[in-house]
Amino acid sequence: MLNLRVHRILRRPLIRFSPCSISNDDASFSTTSSKNPVFSHVPEIGGVSHREDEHLGELRQLGFVKSSALNATSVGEAELGEIRNPRFDEIDELGEDEEEEEEEELDDDDNDEDGGTSGEERVAVLKSVRKIPQSREDVGRFDVEEDESRHPLVREIGRLIGLRSSWNPKHEAQMRNLLRSLKPSQVCAVIRSQDDERVALKFFYWADRQWRYRHDHMVYYSMLEVLSKTKLCQGARRVLVLMKRRGIYRSPTAFSFVMVSYCRAGQLRDALKVLTLMQRAGVEPDLLICNTTIDVFLRANRLEKALRFLERMQVVGIVPNVVTYNCMIRGYCDLHRVEEAIELLEDMPSKGCLPDKVSYYTIMGYLCKEKRIVEVRNLMKKMAKEHGLVPDQVTYNTLIHMLTKHDHADEALWFLNDADEKGFRIDKVGYSAIVHALCKEGRMSEAKDLINEMLSKGHCPPDVVTYTTVVNGFCRLGEIDKAKKLLQVMHTHGHKPNTVSYTALLNGMCRTGKSLEAREMMNMSEEHWWSPNSITYSVIMHGLRREGKLSESCDVVKEMVLKGFFPGPVEINLLLQSLCRDGRTHEARKLMEECLNKGCAINVVNFTTVIHGLCQNDELDAALSVLDDMYLINKHADVFIYTTLVDALGKKGRISEATELMKKMLHKGIDPTPVTYRTVIHRYCQMGKVDDLVAILEKMILRQKCRTVYNQVIEKLCGLGKLEEADKLLGKVLRTASIADAKTCYVLMEGYLKKGVPLSAYKVACRMFNRNLIPDVKICEKLSKRLVRDNKVEEADQLMLRLVERGHISPQSSKPSMVYHNLQIQNEGTRLSLR
Repeated sequence: MLNLRVHRILRRPLIRFSPCSISNDDASFSTTSSKNPVFSHVPEIGGVSHREDEHLGELRQLGFVKSSALNATSVGEAELGEIRNPRFDEIDELGEDEEEEEEEELDDDDNDEDGGTSGEERVAVLKSVRKIPQSREDVGRFDVEEDESRHPLVREIGRLIGLRSSWNPKHEAQMRNLLRSLKPSQVCAVIRSQDDERVALKFFYWADRQWRYRHDHMVYYSMLEVLSKTKLCQGARRVLVLMKRRGIYRSPTAFSFVMVSYCRAGQLRDALKVLTLMQRAGVEPDLLICNTTIDVFLRANRLEKALRFLERMQVVGIVPNVVTYNCMIRGYCDLHRVEEAIELLEDMPSKGCLPDKVSYYTIMGYLCKEKRIVEVRNLMKKMAKEHGLVPDQVTYNTLIHMLTKHDHADEALWFLNDADEKGFRIDKVGYSAIVHALCKEGRMSEAKDLINEMLSKGHCPPDVVTYTTVVNGFCRLGEIDKAKKLLQVMHTHGHKPNTVSYTALLNGMCRTGKSLEAREMMNMSEEHWWSPNSITYSVIMHGLRREGKLSESCDVVKEMVLKGFFPGPVEINLLLQSLCRDGRTHEARKLMEECLNKGCAINVVNFTTVIHGLCQNDELDAALSVLDDMYLINKHADVFIYTTLVDALGKKGRISEATELMKKMLHKGIDPTPVTYRTVIHRYCQMGKVDDLVAILEKMILRQKCRTVYNQVIEKLCGLGKLEEADKLLGKVLRTASIADAKTCYVLMEGYLKKGVPLSAYKVACRMFNRNLIPDVKICEKLSKRLVRDNKVEEADQLMLRLVERGHISPQSSKPSMVYHNLQIQNEGTRLSLR
């Protein structure tokens, strides 16, 4: 009876309600029941309806409910069947299996031949919209009046999330209770306060799966807004699908957020699919989603489709704004069609939209890149005269940064002087940018004069960044003494050199062969109140390595690791190569093992370097031991490692071990490369193991086909003088009868002629004729002479007759040739009769 009573209670539909409600006190908007039936509820008394209070009372009597403090919306009948509270750390970013059906809608376009719906169909989205009706309230826009991030509940949840790596059930229960006390705006604050967007998304999913809790619609939009600033496009897509399941109205803003996330991830085709999904959902496009679509087209260099989309916007009644035209201007400039961008800029007033400074800055940026300074000045005059956009300090700063970015220091100096004449103060960032450009060009005296000018003006004194730029410039020129003096000048002007300043100096010292001095200076860093970072250690390590001081370089790496700075695989590999090149392979192996034990990122390339060094040093057993170590730490060898070891084993005559290693490689599913084929062929042919070679080649061909593999074998055998073994494999070559096969036959024929066995060469030519391969006329004439000389006149005549039959030589040209041969033989005292 008890179970039956519980079943009846759970089967009763619970009406959705919100004790903290979606009132105007919590957010700047609310969604009425007519617009969103998810939030509809019956009249309440004391915040809870009569029916809800009755159901809760019955559940409390049975011990199922301990507290009435519920938040947002409670679950309905269907959702009560899923009463579970998954752990936070079990929530996967894409772990919901419930949305498979909805996700298929996003993937429907993948069935197209080109992998996705074309741009024409995206433009067709607007063709179905005849007139834009009065849209419903844009639930995607909201403003939180107070800073909820400072609320104690928000801070406590943030603290608990930070402890997620050491969570226990008590922590999760605490956060579950806090969640039910949060207002929707506070849930949004929790999401936005996370430094890692993936953690914010996990919290979003975790909260959504809690019993008797549902996210408010503003939480969905807040989550999408956070994801739109990242490349987590799959997470944004999942949130959008989840909104449909929860009955949350999806405005064009929601779809726009997802499109932007796809754009940041570089998945422009998928971004356009979102527009088709919006059409299927029956959501009318607005200006925001249209601008986003145009931006996607332009990022994909589809300017013509963007223009057609813009035309269709105007047809359906969506009026473009200045953002729309600025996107189009940027699209023209990206395609180097700046004249059309200027034309569009001039036509904007006739289209009812005045350009702003961004419109001009976009074109100016391209002109600065092309060093078209005269046109930039004309645009500055035009923006002030025609549109009242007077150039200000921001304009000059922008132009200076654009010019220095493309190393146009002289032009940047002109605008700097022009700004001074007009009374604008360029900040230290602009000055520093010009100083950097001058230093890159080696114009150190002008850079110093500019710094003195900054000091004399007083309103923009140089900072540490400016001085560090000059220090780096001196180091580029090898003027280390001047760089050291500048560091002392920094102290006199009240600027303490930082780690970047000293690292620039140490880099210059290492490049001038003073690595040991740089090492001593780094050891004295504590006395000068600065701390070396990973870049500092890398600079010293590579400086010592370039000077051949490998032991000292290894010591720097070990000290670097002890300080918590881990060198990358590329840096480690450079040092390993130097050690192996110097014959110090055991030190290289020991260094790699120490770095691996300390947690450095050792990859397969590092193992390849060490194995190759050991093989070069004839330490095959040690190299094979390193290969075994790789499998013990779950590092999988690649084809280059196997090729190196097979080559070394073959060189030492250990063919059986090489064969087993090749079989092992093929068994692991690793495809041989052309280098692998050449290596195996060379070593096996060198040792005369032709039968073993053919057996292993047949296995290799099953993994990766190589049409010329037997051609290579025959040519290699011919080069080694093993013509009989090569002749045995000729049948495998003549199966295809290609041009490559003919060249191989020529190699074999030349080998027989050099060995003085023209009859065997003649047999090869006959086999070529039988496969409809016509030998070269010159080599046939050469062979014919040798046959006549060896009293094989019949074979010589037969060879020439076959060439005549094939039409490669005429009978007239063949007869004198034969007479010549016979006369030559008669002169040598040989009696032969002419036919």
